[in-house]
Amino acid sequence: MSAIVRGAQLARMLNAWQVAVGVRGPNGRRPEYVVLANAVRGLLIDGRLALGVRLPAERELAAALGISRTTVTAAYRELRESGHLSSRRGAGSWTALPTGHRVGTSGLWTPSDDTDLIDLGCAAMPAPPELTEAATEAVADLGPYACGAGYQPMGLLVLREAIARCYSERGLPTDPDQVMVTGGVQQALDLLLRLLVAPGQRALVETPTYPNALSAFTASRARVSAYAIGPDGWDEDLVLSTVRAAQARLAYLIPDFHNPTGHLMQASLRERLPSAAHAAGTDLVIDESFVDLALDAPELPPSVAAFDRTARVLTIGGMSKPYWGGLRIGWVRGAAPLIARLAAARVGVDMASPVLDQLVAVRLLERREAIVAARRKQLLVQRDTLAAALRAELPEWRFVLPRGGMVMWVELDAPVSSALARSAEELGVRIAPGPRFGADGTMERFLRMPYTLPEDTLVEAVRRLASARADLDRPRRHAWSAPAVVA
Repeated sequence: MSAIVRGAQLARMLNAWQVAVGVRGPNGRRPEYVVLANAVRGLLIDGRLALGVRLPAERELAAALGISRTTVTAAYRELRESGHLSSRRGAGSWTALPTGHRVGTSGLWTPSDDTDLIDLGCAAMPAPPELTEAATEAVADLGPYACGAGYQPMGLLVLREAIARCYSERGLPTDPDQVMVTGGVQQALDLLLRLLVAPGQRALVETPTYPNALSAFTASRARVSAYAIGPDGWDEDLVLSTVRAAQARLAYLIPDFHNPTGHLMQASLRERLPSAAHAAGTDLVIDESFVDLALDAPELPPSVAAFDRTARVLTIGGMSKPYWGGLRIGWVRGAAPLIARLAAARVGVDMASPVLDQLVAVRLLERREAIVAARRKQLLVQRDTLAAALRAELPEWRFVLPRGGMVMWVELDAPVSSALARSAEELGVRIAPGPRFGADGTMERFLRMPYTLPEDTLVEAVRRLASARADLDRPRRHAWSAPAVVA
């Protein structure tokens, strides 16, 4: 079943679309239906309205906007003719993209080893100084474990206990049997997809979302449906109605400093999500990769799992963002019976996580308070530096200052994200264009900018981006270049 957007919900998205009615074109004022069609088309192209969503009936939308049904009928006809709407008599109309307009989003997302390149494609930080001491201590801890085979699919008990304590300290009582250690957050998601989603079953994701998560869904051969996150974050009623209507086997959400938008999900939606998912037969996979990185946000809302009464919520997290990406330690928290099934399925993939890495993780978690505090302080300064540089060099670009996490979702002055990425790389800057973060190739008006690099590097990167943006407006001849793999 397709997700449905109601008339009042679409009216909120369109906001003050009628202001544009007074804009005069070469042949005089544009008809109202053309303005409405353009407004809906703009929402779709910018990724604010997901593909495959059923639009409200003409009469319903007309009532919500306070206009005539004739205007809405003509606007829908205009959208069908341009390929942005697909209709079936008696069934409704669904958002679409014209044939050939979809942009591929596949590709490996890895950091660059080119020291002359400013890499804004990867949201990650160098290892904390405490890593060396933690590794030394972990080697000393290794002796008793070296006497055994080293295969523990659930993970070392000492690490599962440490992770369980972290959840309990956040107000989510957790037993070690509810935790399985994985080879990073990405593997945690991959294992859950292997266990829970059969090929052809529907999965629901946000758009935009984390690109490597999209790659995992593609590899699992799931049918992906999307919910579009707006400039203010999640529309509570629309999210819940989408979950109920989609009836997906699994839904993947990033509620804490969302990657890439930086939004923080409201507590009221977190409270209502598990029951809506249970009614739809949907398991929720909640990615908490950035949960420790609150910068100037108020107290964090409870975890979505805190409201779970039916074992529908699976929480994934890891060491990559607050600690170090080179330490491939992640985890899944869920109901103990499901975690046991997950561990059994994991044996067919990689048997277990490296023992030494797990012992290093234990020692780092012992230093959690100091490490995370230092990370937050550093990221806060770098975030403000990036924001100031964008305001000074590219004042026509817009963004919402994230209250935590590592990334900023920037709206450009024109739908030129992919072209800008190509131009910027010629000037020594790698950026992640908007289409990389969607399942359908929309969002050409956006790009993601991490603030994980040193302050002077961020300022220089923005200066080069401003130069690259100016170059796009100048007629020039581009030399052919080989396609690059971007992280």
